[in-house]
Amino acid sequence: MPELPEVEVSRQGLLPYLSEQYLVGAVVRTPRLRHAIPPDLDTRLAGLRVDAILRRGKYLLLDCQSTRGGGWLLLHLGMSGSLRLVPPGTPPQKHDHVDLLFARTVLRLRDPRRFGALLWHEGADVDRHPALVDLGIEPLSDAFTGDWLYAATQRRRVAIKPLLMDSRLVVGIGNIYAAESLHRAGVSPLRRGDRISRLRYRLLADAIRSTLAASIAAGGSSVRDYVHSDGGAGCFQLSCAVYGRAGEPCPDCSRPVRAIRQAGRSTFYCPRCQR
Repeated sequence: MPELPEVEVSRQGLLPYLSEQYLVGAVVRTPRLRHAIPPDLDTRLAGLRVDAILRRGKYLLLDCQSTRGGGWLLLHLGMSGSLRLVPPGTPPQKHDHVDLLFARTVLRLRDPRRFGALLWHEGADVDRHPALVDLGIEPLSDAFTGDWLYAATQRRRVAIKPLLMDSRLVVGIGNIYAAESLHRAGVSPLRRGDRISRLRYRLLADAIRSTLAASIAAGGSSVRDYVHSDGGAGCFQLSCAVYGRAGEPCPDCSRPVRAIRQAGRSTFYCPRCQR
C-alpha cells in the first residue's frame, strides 16, 4: 500500500506540472472505487485552477480554487493505486479508472484493486471532510516529538507497532516504515506502548522521522504496484534492515530476523537488537 513517503513523492512529482494549471475536465470510467466517484466530476472541475497540491496522511489534496467558489479533490491510492502523467489522447489500459484533464497533460489514476478513493469537498475547509477529520498527527511535523509520543501512549496497553500504524494517533506510518523505525530505535514491536520510557520514545520519534525522510529521498518503496508519476519505481525497500528479510541476518548483529503476526500484519524484527 502506498504510505506517507509514496504519497509525498507523488505530490512532489506532480507540483512542477500541475500547480497553477487549469483543469479542462475529467473522464470517469468507473462509478466507484472504495467510495462512489461524483457523477458530475467533469463539470465540477472544468475551468478550475489547481492552486496548491498538499498531503494529509496518505491523502493527496488538490486545491481547486477552494477559496473562490471551487473545492478540493482528495485522492487516496488504496492498496494498489498510482498516478501517472500521460500525454492527452493516450489510450487507457484496463485499470485506468479516472483521468483529470489539463491542457498539456492528463493525470491518470490507475487502481487494479479499486481500494483507492477520489472525493470532492466543496469550499475551503477541507480539514472538516469526514475522511480527514479524525486523522492523527503528521510524523514529519514539528509537533511530532518523542515527548508528544510518550504522552499520547501512556494509557495505551497495546503493542507499539500496531499503535504506530493507527492513523488516529499518527498518520502515514505503514507496515514497512513501522518495522524499520522500530529497528533503528532498538525498540521491540512487542513492547506495550505504556511501557516505553520517555528517552526511548525520543529515539523512536527521531527514527520515524529519519526513516520516512530516507524513503522520500529514495523515491518511496515499490513493493507492489506503486510507481512515480513518470513511471519510475521507488527503491527504499532495497535498503530495509528487517522488513521482508525473515531468516536473513540482522545487519547490526547477524542474528536471524524474526517474522511474526501482529494485528493481522507481518512484523519483522531482530530479537537481539530490539528490546
